[in-house]
Amino acid sequence: MKTAELFEQKTVFSLEVFPPKPDADESVIYQTLEQLSDIQPDFISVTYGAGGGKNGCKTIQIASDIQSRYGVESVAHMPCINLKKEQAAEILDSMQENGIENILALRGDRTDDSAPNGDFHHASDLINFIKDNYDFNIIAACYPEIHPESTSAVDDLKWLRYKVDCGADHLISQLFLDNHRFFDFREKACIAGINAPIEAGIMPVTNKRQIERMVKLCGVELPQKFVRVLEKYEHNETALRDAGIAYAIDQITELIAEGVDGIHLYTMNNSYIAHKIFDAVQSLISVSSFC
Repeated sequence: MKTAELFEQKTVFSLEVFPPKPDADESVIYQTLEQLSDIQPDFISVTYGAGGGKNGCKTIQIASDIQSRYGVESVAHMPCINLKKEQAAEILDSMQENGIENILALRGDRTDDSAPNGDFHHASDLINFIKDNYDFNIIAACYPEIHPESTSAVDDLKWLRYKVDCGADHLISQLFLDNHRFFDFREKACIAGINAPIEAGIMPVTNKRQIERMVKLCGVELPQKFVRVLEKYEHNETALRDAGIAYAIDQITELIAEGVDGIHLYTMNNSYIAHKIFDAVQSLISVSSFC
């Protein structure tokens, strides 16, 4: 099933997982998926995973297994920054052969030690390539606090509109910790003529190093409410985990009440946290789907 069709029926709830590292025990991810499948999410997305191109085949295999083993729709991430068109076609052919219908088209992260050497400079280039040659449902990323490389919010929305015009069927946001940022972004996206469904990406923050890394990579603003939580519980692992879960539940509750199209939970492969959050908001999602 193409994920864009889901938004016509309900408030979507989806999950993200990542493949194990190339030298790790693969059985661990399947144990996690077994536990996550109990949630019955609308879909599970699979990142390109640690190890970059060397791990791409695991993404395809896991995405295929999510459908065949657990009966859950899947989305395969596809970063394109270092891909030639011939390589992209091989990956897309493999996805097609494995029954994958949904792709999250990404540029991918630039690294300091090597210049990109692919044919795709932006996610929109990959979206155009897929639309011209295949029949996949395409998902794209969006940034409530603007992409770190954008010059302004206006510039960021211009390029997001371009991605949608190229053929992105629905959008998943980068994580954010201040819902007002998301609501402001959603309003401006609507004004800019961006009419694709927008899922809010929520990452439960359960340790200090995690959020420090996210701030560095994504430029996420830390609202004072969150800073107070972090300062109070940062030295108690269990308390910070539970506070992070509670904060994410509070975010999701408000987002659903304000009519969000969907929630995409970055699970970090932690089924315990995913279950705690879903159990707390399940009834809210169910009720909002009939409103």
